[in-house]
Amino acid sequence: MKIDDWLLDILACPACKAPLRADTDADELACTSDTCGLIYPVRDDIPVLLVDEARKA
Repeated sequence: MKIDDWLLDILACPACKAPLRADTDADELACTSDTCGLIYPVRDDIPVLLVDEARKA
């Protein structure tokens, strides 16, 4: 997964607006909020930031 650091700095969880953390081993972006905890897939190096596509941690 190739996501630039500057992009990760501005990406936020669509559900709760918390910052996202990259999990490069699983090609996912995880919400850093304790209450939300959604995990978003990254397909072909493109983050899919749709709540319907996310899964719970």
